[in-house]
Amino acid sequence: MSHLDQLPRELVSDLHVRAAHPLSGGDSANAFRLETPAGPLFAKTMPHAAEGVLPVEAAGLEALRAVCPEEVRVPRVRHVSEDALVLEWIDEASGGRDAATERSFGTGLALIHRARAPHVGWLSPDLPERIGSAPVDLTPTDDWADFLLRRRIEPLLREAVDAGNLDPAASGLLASLAPRAAELAGPPEPPSLVHGDLWAGNRVVDRAGANWLIDPSAFYGHREYDLAMMQLFGGFGRDCFAAYDETYPLADGWHQRVPWYQLPPLLIHAIRFGGGYGGSVMRALRRLG
Repeated sequence: MSHLDQLPRELVSDLHVRAAHPLSGGDSANAFRLETPAGPLFAKTMPHAAEGVLPVEAAGLEALRAVCPEEVRVPRVRHVSEDALVLEWIDEASGGRDAATERSFGTGLALIHRARAPHVGWLSPDLPERIGSAPVDLTPTDDWADFLLRRRIEPLLREAVDAGNLDPAASGLLASLAPRAAELAGPPEPPSLVHGDLWAGNRVVDRAGANWLIDPSAFYGHREYDLAMMQLFGGFGRDCFAAYDETYPLADGWHQRVPWYQLPPLLIHAIRFGGGYGGSVMRALRRLG
């Protein structure tokens, strides 16, 4: 069964797709391996996606690809529309990651973060303002600490409380931390291009041992945003963080700031999945108090 009828017609026509094989994984999209005259490609389709979701992801991939060093690769975008995104195929390794792979990724990510970024906020004024499927305010600013608190943590916390997935006491805890927002965000640094959703599943190692970044929610912000996300669910070893720090040394106290930077992804998970994520938000807030 070719499954071509599950793909947009213009995609099949533009890329001369011969067959499509469904892939597992993903909770909000359908994934396929496409067979084309140019070789296999990866396709993600979202028939009912909010406007701009896939074009924003494609722009994030292209931004990362433009600055990625040899240590980290980013798949080339072959097709993008409101309901489909097609990328070059990655032959993913089945085995574990070794120290060399971890160090290479840490070095590569540090070099991405060192690339010049113009401001905190959006990648382009021509793109919808969203992180993943969620609308956000990405108006450019030079005040990262205020951006993180006012435009990311506070709105997400209100949404989580309103959804009934977070103890209302979280509002008071955050209010007590708000005057310390600049301290909690750490010393001012030049903005970086951040991946924005850097958990282990969005870092792929191919059969040749090369690291790849996929599925970004990219914007210009503080690099500790990515590093905190990397520690939320595990999957990155000590060698990775050591190589990062050797390449682009982190400011003193960055470990103590991790709970603050983990609040956005924890809040998003509380909103979407409920369960124990609300409790994780409360523990992070109390650790910071």
